[in-house]
Amino acid sequence: MTESKTILETTVKAADGKRAEKIVALDMEKVSLLADYFVIMSADSSRQVDAIADAIIEANEKDKTEIRHVEGQRAAQWVLIDLGDVVVNVFQTDQRKFYNLEKLWSQADPVDIHQWVEA
Repeated sequence: MTESKTILETTVKAADGKRAEKIVALDMEKVSLLADYFVIMSADSSRQVDAIADAIIEANEKDKTEIRHVEGQRAAQWVLIDLGDVVVNVFQTDQRKFYNLEKLWSQADPVDIHQWVEA
């Protein structure tokens, strides 16, 4: 899980660098075979959602992480980025409230990411 933790760190730092809001990382190991980590964040505009998604993709490409799939970037209301062991969800604020993925995956343990996020 060390490689996936590195991908998680790269992702959180890139998102924070573009001012993503309320970044939450969930440890999916005990909950789902889908991924090691699930990351959820939001932004107030489609332009910012797109910028955050671009930053995450660019940072992971720089680290030679395979970008398996990106969905929703054209509409930029909910962008899903599949990085293999890390699945990233970048939402517009109202979309995040509507889908409420934190509740859906509430049995997953949160990951402490405060050391990667500027206060």
